[in-house]
Order: sequence, then structure tokens, then C-alpha cells
Amino acid sequence: MARTQLSRARTWRWRRNPLRRRSDVIEAWLVLAAWVIALVGSALAGLLAASTVGSDLARQRTERHPVAAVVTQNAPAGPSAQTLDGGHVWAPVRWQSPDGSTHLARTQVPPGAPQGTRVTVWTDTHGKLTAKPLSGGEATFQSVWTGVLVAVATAGGVAGCAQFARSRLEHRRMEQWAEEWERVDTRWGGKTG
Repeated sequence: MARTQLSRARTWRWRRNPLRRRSDVIEAWLVLAAWVIALVGSALAGLLAASTVGSDLARQRTERHPVAAVVTQNAPAGPSAQTLDGGHVWAPVRWQSPDGSTHLARTQVPPGAPQGTRVTVWTDTHGKLTAKPLSGGEATFQSVWTGVLVAVATAGGVAGCAQFARSRLEHRRMEQWAEEWERVDTRWGGKTG
């Protein structure tokens, strides 16, 4: 098929045509709107998500602080110790918050750490135990990938909704087509199929 014929075939819903139905025009506008919303909307949603995650992770880096803690019981060791990722085990620790209050909690320590071992824990502004914040590079990586995933999900959602609407339009067209064939067949004096 020649290039001009191919472009004419793709744009037939936009041109005047005696076979064109109202649903064809609606579908053409629907596809155009879906493309615009998918491209622009997904880009904006991705940028917004990346910005939100990035600022939240930056806030965590400013609010979380390392604090020296002391192991209050010997940490489990040997084959019976249930090690976590990185080879650490859970053990109780004690630390003081900046306001001078003492806190007790369980955290990850090296296996077999004896009572009195000093470990570093991360706390929030209230002195509660929290996870270590992500580094700047890790935070950037996470915020970028969050933005990419949100953009892809947004585009997929828009495309899925548009495809559902197109399938409903196609179903309605087929019903109209069957009704028109019924009328034509009745005029010819018979029934087909």
C-alpha cells in the first residue's frame, strides 16, 4: 500500500465519508485524547511522584540521626541464631535521646555481640528507633524509579480505559450493524442467516 493510501486509511474517521458513523468520530476523538492524556498526564504524574518521594527521602535524611547504643543482653550466636540479611541478629539495646530520656528497643546487631557492646542506631527527632536513611544516590535512584513506575502505570491506566471505551463503541457498532441488516433483509422479503 502506498504511503498516501496508508495515511488516508488511518485518518478516515476524520474525513467526511458517507459510511462514517457518529461512533467512529467519537472513537477518533477518544484515541486522540487518550494519547495526549497518556503522554502528558503520565509525564506529569511521574515527575510529581519522583519529586514527592525525593523530598520525603531528603526530609528523612535531615530528621534521622545516628546515636550510640549499648547491647543489654548477649546477642544470639552459633547455628541456632536466626541471622537476617547481612548476617545480623536481633538483640535488645539501650540509648539516650537528645533530651536525656533513656530508651529500650530491639535492633540488629552482629551475631554473638556481648552485653555492653556499643552499636550505632538511627533515631528520629523524638528519639524513637528508626531505619537508617537512604544515601543521596540511593534516594535519587529510588525517586527516579518511582517516577518511572508511576508514569508507566498512569499511561497503562489511560490506555486500558481508552481500550475499554473503544470496545464498548465497537460492541454498539456491531449491534447497530445487525439492526440495519435486519431492516434491509426485511425489505428484501427474507431472512438471512
